[in-house]
Amino acid sequence: MIDTIKEHIAEVEKFTSTSIEEIEAFRIKYLGKKGLLNSFFAEFKNVPNEQKKDFGKVVNQLKDAATDKVNALKETLESQTETVGKYGDLTRPGEPVEIGSRHPINIVKNQIIDIFSRIGFNVSEGPEIEDDWHNFTALNLPEYHPARDMQDTFFIQTDPDILLRTHTSSVQVRYMESNKPPIRTISPGRVYRNEAISARSHCFFHQVEGLYVDKNVSFADLKQTLQYFTSEMFGKSKIRLRPSYFPFTEPSAEVDVYWGLETETDYRMTKGTGWLEIMGCGMVDPNVLKNCGIDPDVYSGFAFGMGIDRIALLLHQISDIRLLSENDVRFLEQFKSAL
Repeated sequence: MIDTIKEHIAEVEKFTSTSIEEIEAFRIKYLGKKGLLNSFFAEFKNVPNEQKKDFGKVVNQLKDAATDKVNALKETLESQTETVGKYGDLTRPGEPVEIGSRHPINIVKNQIIDIFSRIGFNVSEGPEIEDDWHNFTALNLPEYHPARDMQDTFFIQTDPDILLRTHTSSVQVRYMESNKPPIRTISPGRVYRNEAISARSHCFFHQVEGLYVDKNVSFADLKQTLQYFTSEMFGKSKIRLRPSYFPFTEPSAEVDVYWGLETETDYRMTKGTGWLEIMGCGMVDPNVLKNCGIDPDVYSGFAFGMGIDRIALLLHQISDIRLLSENDVRFLEQFKSAL
């Protein structure tokens, strides 16, 4: 009988399982009310007196071995269950990840930068708080020019020479002062105008201005550059240039792209003409080049500027410019899939 019990001890020590059902069956076999241990204890009275000590010892060994084995296997299973509970079922599909949103202004700005970078334009930046020289004087805007009026510009009261820039042309001045031709750069950034806020205008907005200065730069170069841009940005290749006036360019022009009249929205945006104004441009005035330390007898150049906000309104059919600065999550979430 003692040898039989020792065989059971060896069997218990070898037993292993990761199934809760198998472990429970093992427990019942040895430790249950009708298990082997109870039957061995019941046989104790039939064991000769001289063997009772050894018999009791091996029965207790079997009991301890079976109890320890069951407890150890259950602890292993419980630890595995806790891991599954912590990390979930690794075979299940993952939880959907919320896609972040880009602001429509950044979407359009990045598109513009990408288009011009393909033809060699780099990106230059400058301060939003500017001085009179870089924002006005160097750009051929004399002291009496209406753009200097308090109704158009935010001046710093403590210093009348300091203001919030009204265009990113000031960045171009700084770039020309510190770089020699050939110059090919675009200057995206936020600008400020002292205007009434409405659905179509705001006291701050965003611009991208471009500058190309080199030897023998002509108006034809300007037109071809703008032709390329409108084709890439809008998918429209038909443009026209209308004579205009800007103090820092001569000659100057407004650029229109033929948007078409295919929908009611097209009629509304173009006022029934099919043409949509998108930017201003012109050949850099020789005085501006001279003010920036560039010899106008050797170099010439062209410049252009467009409103990012206006293009964003156009491309994404946004009806109110104020939506671009209100940070309404319901509005911004519409651009989750935009790059």
